[in-house]
Amino acid sequence: MFRGFQTVASGMIAQQRKTELLTNNMANANTPGYKADQTTIRSFPNMLLSRLSSEGTLNGKKLTGVGELNTGVYMQETIGLLTQGQLKETELNTDIALIDGQLPQDAETGQTGAIFYRLENSAGGEAYTRNGSFTIDAEGFLTNPNGLYVLDSEGERIQLQNDDFQVESDGQIYEDGLAVAQIGISFSAQPETLMKQDNGLFQTSDGTNLTSAYDTENASFSMQQGYVEGSNVDTARTMTDMLTAYRAFEANQKVLQAYDKSMEKAVNEVGRV
Repeated sequence: MFRGFQTVASGMIAQQRKTELLTNNMANANTPGYKADQTTIRSFPNMLLSRLSSEGTLNGKKLTGVGELNTGVYMQETIGLLTQGQLKETELNTDIALIDGQLPQDAETGQTGAIFYRLENSAGGEAYTRNGSFTIDAEGFLTNPNGLYVLDSEGERIQLQNDDFQVESDGQIYEDGLAVAQIGISFSAQPETLMKQDNGLFQTSDGTNLTSAYDTENASFSMQQGYVEGSNVDTARTMTDMLTAYRAFEANQKVLQAYDKSMEKAVNEVGRV
């Protein structure tokens, strides 16, 4: 009976965590460059039950198989969905959308690689993002909405005179007809290993920097000035998944209430003289 409590509780916890994840996706449906999170729910290994009979060879007892007992479920992992979001026109020079082309696939897993803008994080290392809604700070440096510096292809900060600049499809920035920098783009062959941070940022798990996408063989991409990449959250599917998670939580809740009533009856009535 108590094992049933544990099984039902694990289902409620898993569905609650899934609901929180889906709610976060929905809240960021209009965040530029946001990549939706996905989750997988797995079951714990089943327990094989047996009973002792009067016939057998183990201390005069025989083990007779009863069957398997499910021991609950858990949310195994959270995986970022890195597909391209739709482009939205803003007509702002500082907004630059990164557009995927043909990207190499991992030979072992078949996972398609991913590209990101290079940023300088607060600790001096690199962070990565798909949010191309940039701005120019008081010193003329190109930064992201949280003030992190955008790096060029050489890993240096990009300093501009003003917002009157042009960005070509290959990431070259021109001021007064002169090339001043090339926006840094990094490539990850295994994007599922990246750690998702706040504000749409990604970092490598070991703190090392990703390789340059410009030096990656068979990687093609482009940039479009005056546009931003929207989030890749499918709002209709997310709402449907949220309702499904709610219903699953409620179903587990009703089972838990039934167990509670059974235990109450067992304690208060069974064995009463």
